[in-house]
Amino acid sequence: MDRMLFIAMNGATQTVLAQAVNSNNLANASTTGFRADLEAFSSLPVSGPGYNSRAYAVSNGQGVDFSSGSIQSTGNQLDLAINGDGWIAVQAIDGSEGYTRAGNLKVNEVGQLLTENDLPVLGNDGPIAVPPFEEFNIGDDGTVSIRPVGQEVSTLAVINRIKLVNPDLENLYKGKDGLMRVVDALPVAADSNVRVVSGALETSNVNPISSLVNMISLSRQFEMHIKVMETAKQNDTVSLELLNIEQR
Repeated sequence: MDRMLFIAMNGATQTVLAQAVNSNNLANASTTGFRADLEAFSSLPVSGPGYNSRAYAVSNGQGVDFSSGSIQSTGNQLDLAINGDGWIAVQAIDGSEGYTRAGNLKVNEVGQLLTENDLPVLGNDGPIAVPPFEEFNIGDDGTVSIRPVGQEVSTLAVINRIKLVNPDLENLYKGKDGLMRVVDALPVAADSNVRVVSGALETSNVNPISSLVNMISLSRQFEMHIKVMETAKQNDTVSLELLNIEQR
């Protein structure tokens, strides 16, 4: 089979992979605190006998776009947004420590402070537990305080402090569960300089228009690869016909 067919088939496959990443970004354009995945193509020459004139296209992950989204006020006392650099520490399903910018929190029926995806939010000594309350407040340093049920309006009790971290971005990567993690898998120390905004959420940093344009571009690339494959098939058919004529 002609090498042209293999090259086109590989290009189509890699384009589909890139399209999947782009589609995932677009699907999360409205997800709180989402960070877009970056993808780029690179060329690898085809080794073997003959002139080195062909190259495979390879879709490579280029990490994560760490640019910030915009902060929008919600008025919800359980919402918070990171103001500047930093991350909220949470406990992943496997028990490890992960990091997120999604601050749409909630308290379940047993008093656990959780993310929207039901992951425990970490504090000074592990997951944060919240007693029954009538008012809930988060300070700009992550300090959680409440007005217990039945207490006076002026009564506020500090129960814990949300663990806020600011690791080197070069050591961060996105896990399959969507949480950010550090390369060495060790817990990151809390950073007292990280600040939050209470009653607000950070939007996704995905640009829907750019993602849509990229989706159209990738679709056209895929169509071009398919046309090359069709051309290779036509060339093969014509070659067989010519061989049959010569044999006659």
